[in-house]
Amino acid sequence: MDLFAVIRTRGKAWQASLPLEAQSQWDRHARFMDALVREGFVVLGGPLEGTDDVLLIVRASSFDEIVDRLQGDPWTSAGLLRVERIAHWRLRLGSLP
Repeated sequence: MDLFAVIRTRGKAWQASLPLEAQSQWDRHARFMDALVREGFVVLGGPLEGTDDVLLIVRASSFDEIVDRLQGDPWTSAGLLRVERIAHWRLRLGSLP
């Protein structure tokens, strides 16, 4: 498995006046993402402060696998988040479990 940096950005359905946890389907999204972490697919993740973006570090075999897995996120189908960019990521400093 390779490491990838995935940038997801807010979609048209995102309500800027609401905090993250008050967005539509928050509970379903959170459960979905927690499951990806438990499976070891998502290694690290979180919003990039001051932007509309989220950074995920994932372990996957291909770009297609990443897109396919994130299609299952309720926030993808609801138009709250979309994949903006995927790039191979080479860890040079520190370590991951």
